[in-house]
Amino acid sequence: MISVLRDPAYRNLFGAQVVALTGTGLATVALGLLAYDLAGAEAGAVLGTALAIKMIAYVTVAPIATAVLGALPRRAVLVALDLVRVAVAAVLPWVSEVWQVYVLIFLLQAASAAFTPLFQATVPDVLPDERDYTRAITLSRMAYDLESLLSPALAAAALAVVSFHQLFLGTALGFAASALLVLSVVLPHPKPLPRREDWYDATTRGVRIYLATPRLRGLLAVHLAAAAAGSMVFVNTVAHVRDGLGHDSSDVAIALAANGLGSLGAALVLPGLLHRFADRVVVLRAAVTLVAVLFAGTFVAGHWPTLLVLWALIGAGCSLALTPGARLLRRSADPDDRPALFAADFALSHACWLLCYPLAGWVATTAGITTAFVVLGVITAIGAVVAVRFWPTHDPEVVEHEHCDAAGVVWTHAHEFRINDDHVRWPH
Repeated sequence: MISVLRDPAYRNLFGAQVVALTGTGLATVALGLLAYDLAGAEAGAVLGTALAIKMIAYVTVAPIATAVLGALPRRAVLVALDLVRVAVAAVLPWVSEVWQVYVLIFLLQAASAAFTPLFQATVPDVLPDERDYTRAITLSRMAYDLESLLSPALAAAALAVVSFHQLFLGTALGFAASALLVLSVVLPHPKPLPRREDWYDATTRGVRIYLATPRLRGLLAVHLAAAAAGSMVFVNTVAHVRDGLGHDSSDVAIALAANGLGSLGAALVLPGLLHRFADRVVVLRAAVTLVAVLFAGTFVAGHWPTLLVLWALIGAGCSLALTPGARLLRRSADPDDRPALFAADFALSHACWLLCYPLAGWVATTAGITTAFVVLGVITAIGAVVAVRFWPTHDPEVVEHEHCDAAGVVWTHAHEFRINDDHVRWPH
């Protein structure tokens, strides 16, 4: 798997991702401490609002930023966005009011919402071979999982010698290192096709491609299923472990680590699975597994050892269901349309989390953890069924189709799907 790091361009891009993730992990810990410092007993409300602001920024900013920035030199844009994140992180230690936190969090997450889809769309240009790209997205998933496991430990070690304010400076250094690594790479700069699009068409182009592509409609349903299952872990672990099972804070960390280890283990076996089975088979079976795990939780989540198993299975299921999505996006658009498509996936997937996060917390608080398992299990099942319905069984990598422009000129492509302002006719 690590053989893909022999490519110097990808190696530096992966390094940029790792240091940026480390900085983000430090910021997560520091933000919680900052909220408590400013709001005391109301810190939970501050963090909840900050999380909502983050998701709103992700959903709204990504498509707009890609439409505005997509035609600019990719490396310069990525470096500039990293520098914006450096500036915001450097200012966070000096805030004294809660509203300042909200403003800075929106700016930070808006920059991330612009950066991440452009970065993701760059990797398939650097690694055109599908097997190399599969290894790359697997490494990316492992980096996310390791960050969730190691960043709290790193933050705890740092807090032994510095105050939490200095953690934000560590975040700024992580984004600065990311900018330097991106700056060291020569990135392809495909020229966008000339289009006569107004602002609305440009900002919705990725979403229109996404929703017009059968396999991606299925992927969106899988995102909903994974968000419902993942929200059960991320939202309800603390309350269930502390109040429902009567365990202490260290066991909360163990439960979350079990989820991360399950995801990491699935990422390790994923390249082999995708080599043997079609993406559709792996993704949909993982989604069905999530359904079974959530409904099983209604019976066995009251026992500590089985809860760890359930959380690990949810981590593994989400990893297997979501990681191949990058391959589907790569196949479903020309290089010039990839940034818009990755931005659409980024926005739509986070819209699923924006729906499921508060639902998971509200149901568990008002009706109990068992009801939460049932409700989120039903949503996961709906997502899995819709994915099976929309994602065609016969799903070749490329499908020949024809475009007919306003002048009546017809031409044939061998791409999976493209949208212009013209008529698209699928061959029978």
